Amino acid sequence: MSIERKSDRWISLTQSVLLHGLVVGALAYGFYSYKRKPVPPTPTLAVEASVVEQKSAAPTPKAPDPPPPEPAPEPPPEDVGPPAPTPEEVQKREQAQREEQQKEQQKQEQQKREQDERVALERQQAEKAAAEAKAREEEADRKRKADAKAAEEKRVADAKRKAEEQRKAEQAREQADRDAELRKTLEAEERANQLRSSGVQNAWLAQIQARVKRAWIRPQSARAGLECVVRITQTTGGEVTAVSFGDCNGDAAVRSSIEDAVYRASPLPPAPDPAVFDRNIAFRFVPAD
Repeated sequence: MSIERKSDRWISLTQSVLLHGLVVGALAYGFYSYKRKPVPPTPTLAVEASVVEQKSAAPTPKAPDPPPPEPAPEPPPEDVGPPAPTPEEVQKREQAQREEQQKEQQKQEQQKREQDERVALERQQAEKAAAEAKAREEEADRKRKADAKAAEEKRVADAKRKAEEQRKAEQAREQADRDAELRKTLEAEERANQLRSSGVQNAWLAQIQARVKRAWIRPQSARAGLECVVRITQTTGGEVTAVSFGDCNGDAAVRSSIEDAVYRASPLPPAPDPAVFDRNIAFRFVPAD
């Protein structure tokens, strides 16, 4: 079973149109030739007459003969046109037309294929160029991100390193300060111990006790054998800031009078040596009976 091609349908349609055109052209040519056929002239009759006047018998002169009629023009030769083509010629012409149409169609198809190939090639080139540009852009973006990441990591690492160095330096300074303070404390304690063992601190406390006793006003409730442990908090300048009591056999009036005496004795005598100074001191208050 053969499949009819699109080109075969076009060839059949073209042949049918050409055949009908030839038939219509032959009919039109015959009608045109018929309308062009000359019409023969109508013959005229020459009549000779003479008028005789009845009143006059004299003969009248004879009129001249009319000129003979001009001969009718010969009709132009009928334009019969070219002879009708034979069926073989029609077939050859149709075959030539079909071949020409096929060539033209093949030419158009070839041009279309070439155009499609050019368009496809240009599209491929454009897609390739776009892909290459995109790849370059992505590579550049990856490089920028990698550089930015590396720079950020370096910055963070540097910041951590500096912070660690600062922390270690601060720890070293604090340790050095603690060591220095400890040395100073040990040295001060050692000196204070030496001074205490030599009786310097006891002499200073005896001065403070004597000043408080001089400032004390004995209340009526004070009885013989009074003895109280007095605790004093002072500044480096000897100013008393707080007074409290340990063991004390006196009543409230006695404790209040001793407290007033401590404040009246402020500022207390300075320590003979800074090594024996203490903000919090305690002594036993025993007044003379």
